[in-house]
Amino acid sequence: MTAARRPRSRARSAGLLLYRRGAGGPEVLLVHPGGPFWARRDLGAWSLPKGEYADGEEPLIAARREFEEELGSPPPDGEVVDLGEVRQKSGKVVHAWAIAGDLDAEQIHSNEFEMEWPPRSGNSQTFPEVDRAQWFGLEDAREKINPGQEALLDRLQEAVGS
Repeated sequence: MTAARRPRSRARSAGLLLYRRGAGGPEVLLVHPGGPFWARRDLGAWSLPKGEYADGEEPLIAARREFEEELGSPPPDGEVVDLGEVRQKSGKVVHAWAIAGDLDAEQIHSNEFEMEWPPRSGNSQTFPEVDRAQWFGLEDAREKINPGQEALLDRLQEAVGS
């Protein structure tokens, strides 16, 4: 007899897409992942602030927590717009909400993670989870954001207009 196959659990993340009205239309705050693997990547590397959540955890609560952990300040109060879910190339499912607000992208302070670096060196280094944040108009954001999250920008534009 063979063992029954267990369904593979997919990673799930939840995040908040902060937006504001700019002179040329909506602008969104995106974050760039920290650490050595992302240091030289730009196009397609940016993301909305997000993070994984556990079974039984409310995704919107996780999205708010992750926002604060990655940016160093709590998300603004206000109405959130459910942007639904997208699936990234990696298979990770991201559930996102949009919220209007403003934040000084130059003043973020991310939590940190530790990893062995360089690989197989036995040395451990600490890196910020997010090394920078920046405001982008929607067209520029489409070039910067992880391609699996681009649909979230379309949904935001439909929800709040140009």
